[in-house]
Amino acid sequence: MVEETGNILIVLGVLFLAGLAADAIGHRTRLPRVTLLLGCGILVGRAGFDLVPQAMADWYEFLSVVALTMVSFLLGNALKADLLRQWGGAIFAVSLSIVFSTIFLVAAGLWMLGVPLAVALLLGGIATATDPAATRDAIRQQGVNTPFSTRIEAIVAIDDAWGLIAFALVAVLVRGLGGAFSPELLLDALREIAIAVMLGLAVGGPAALLTGRLKQGEPMQTEALGVVLLSGGLAIWCDVSYLITGMVAGAVIANFARHHDRAFHEIEHIQWPFMMLFFLLAGASLELVALLQIGVVGVAYIGLRILARMIGGWIGARLGRVPPGERLWYGPALLAQAGVAIGMALVAAQEVPEHADLILTLTIGTTVLFELIGPLATARAVRRTA
Repeated sequence: MVEETGNILIVLGVLFLAGLAADAIGHRTRLPRVTLLLGCGILVGRAGFDLVPQAMADWYEFLSVVALTMVSFLLGNALKADLLRQWGGAIFAVSLSIVFSTIFLVAAGLWMLGVPLAVALLLGGIATATDPAATRDAIRQQGVNTPFSTRIEAIVAIDDAWGLIAFALVAVLVRGLGGAFSPELLLDALREIAIAVMLGLAVGGPAALLTGRLKQGEPMQTEALGVVLLSGGLAIWCDVSYLITGMVAGAVIANFARHHDRAFHEIEHIQWPFMMLFFLLAGASLELVALLQIGVVGVAYIGLRILARMIGGWIGARLGRVPPGERLWYGPALLAQAGVAIGMALVAAQEVPEHADLILTLTIGTTVLFELIGPLATARAVRRTA
């Protein structure tokens, strides 16, 4: 027990120092620190030297919930009423256009390549998922605050909600193709989103009124952390999306806490250690061998998803009347993909169990790739539009 504790502390210390090095290299080279952290995690994880103790690897699920709830809470700050009044048309146009174009182009392209229609539709739904944590961190690392970066944060805040609804619709359609049509899956998805929203309102409402009444400093930090953990915990307890719950709580506080805006600053101050360990352990858990198993269908999926997001981003940006110089960069800025896609793949595998291996292998393999290149594309998009 003592030896295991010592090993964990040593690895934890090395990981923190690796995170510090990744942060420093990122600032000097403009490489997204998310990509660097994932690379470090791959080196020390199962795909590399396998140095992470299992007891520490078991923290990944807990850290992912905490880190991603913090991210979703901060993204809620991008959904302020004044920002939505100013740019709401562009935000909704781009997000919806990207979701629908991704489903249509990925599904149609794979079907034309000979993939069964049901599988192609499910993979199109999975392709809508993004990674708000990596996207937001890549934006923040660039040190710029432009209308483009603000719109991207707002889009990625609601993107997974649209994706979940779209995936539920696709799953219902797939059941219909198999002769077992039932609206229950769609109703379940809508019910999950509604409960997640209500939880966010239930936590965010009182927090908007009560937090920030004590003196600035440690009490406020404790309050903010309490709101985030309560949001994530209640969502998991109710088996709904903690991303949506955290986002709604953050949006409520951003819009109704007129007496302060420090909750977001306090979470920003304390989120980095959680984020750093989350990305390092995410990298350590990646199975690079999955990349070698995706085959022609996987390569087509990658190309189609990139193309779909570029086309959808351009169409949505044009409909939303954003400046012409930004229109080509919305798709590349929203390439990162992570855990939500894996969750969708698990559901999809249950819908078509005879194709489960294809769906899971392809999703895991391509998620590794998009998680590595996505932050790079986001960073480039932010720089080119600054």
